[in-house]
Amino acid sequence: MFAILERALRKVVRTGNLVAVSPSGRSVRVGDGTGDEIRFRVTSHAWAARIVLHPDLYLGEAWMEGGLVMEKGSIYDLLLLLMRNLRAGGAPAGVRLPALLRRIGRRLQQLNRRERARRNVAHHYDLDGRLYDLFLDRDLQYSCAYFERPDVSLRDAQLAKKRHLAAKLLVKPGMSVLDIGCGWGGLALYLAEVCDARVVGVTLSEEQYEVACNRARQRGLEDRVQFFLKDYRDLEGKFDRIVSVGMFEHVGVGHYPEFFARVRELLAEDGIALLHSINRSDGPGVTSAWIDRYIFPGGYIPAMSEVLPVIERAGLIVSDIEILRLHYAETLREWRRRFVSQWDKAKSLYDERFCRMWEFYLAGSEVMFRTGFMNNFQIQMVRDQMAVPLTRDYIGEEEERLRRIDSARSHLTSVPRRSGTRGG
Repeated sequence: MFAILERALRKVVRTGNLVAVSPSGRSVRVGDGTGDEIRFRVTSHAWAARIVLHPDLYLGEAWMEGGLVMEKGSIYDLLLLLMRNLRAGGAPAGVRLPALLRRIGRRLQQLNRRERARRNVAHHYDLDGRLYDLFLDRDLQYSCAYFERPDVSLRDAQLAKKRHLAAKLLVKPGMSVLDIGCGWGGLALYLAEVCDARVVGVTLSEEQYEVACNRARQRGLEDRVQFFLKDYRDLEGKFDRIVSVGMFEHVGVGHYPEFFARVRELLAEDGIALLHSINRSDGPGVTSAWIDRYIFPGGYIPAMSEVLPVIERAGLIVSDIEILRLHYAETLREWRRRFVSQWDKAKSLYDERFCRMWEFYLAGSEVMFRTGFMNNFQIQMVRDQMAVPLTRDYIGEEEERLRRIDSARSHLTSVPRRSGTRGG
């Protein structure tokens, strides 16, 4: 079976310097020899067969289970080489066919009704919170940072992300803001503390909810911030501003009309809504089989072409779109570096297999952004086109105003954890 894997590699890898080693020790070199050598070994013919038949699922499983071993370079190096070649030459049938079959059933895979949505969220976000402490910044921002300069720290890039979002929202003191998918509460607390807004944050994660509430108490913001363990579909009322960051990837294509209809109903007539999401830059597709099984069950990264028509049909006006290209690649690089440096601590929380799984997740995600398959969009929406200024100059001006405020304040931090406790 290794011979079949060899043929597949020769079709895919045209550039680079890749060496594959068979279970018996025979090595084959593919690519044009440029760059540093990357060498991996497949430990059995059974693993070689699985990787050929369904690489989207079994390459990650082989790494997790020890069926694929890196002998030179890292798993990130291998994935980067493979994806660069796929980007340049297209995917072979062994990659396209399973994806096609999965696309036929993607509506079922993304059927995220309330109970299923809650289970899917718990699968990822209700892990031991000490895991997230190992690689996130102290504000526990688990979405794309905004690198105003290449040399800024992760903390400052995440602060800049919150400032950038707040500037686009034009939040004034006393305004009501809804944060859909509030995570551990960092953005909601920023909008309350820096912008003097009244904020409601909702999440389906029990662990995130607990930590967010604790952080609000820690900052003395209970009178301005309320967190709820609630599905966005069950919300009532009107809000001056609505923001959602990194949550839309869990909605599912079939639920897009429901999501935007709800945003319109909840948004005041002169309100502003802002959606920040990962974007599939090459058009509609299907969720990776490995990601769906191990990392984000029920998740799907949208293409903008799938989103804009639904926004229009919901009766919302798109007032601004920004594409963040490599910002998430830089964010993920920092997360991966931090996680690998804390490997032993992560292993003490779970085990070696989990650590390899998490490394593959972070490395593979970074590669997708680094090679241009993924980016981020920020879509600003209004009900009344007069709700935002005539030009985009206000964004930079508002960022500078907020910078003067937040630079003088202490940075939000995570709540200290007791040994053995869960929560993010």
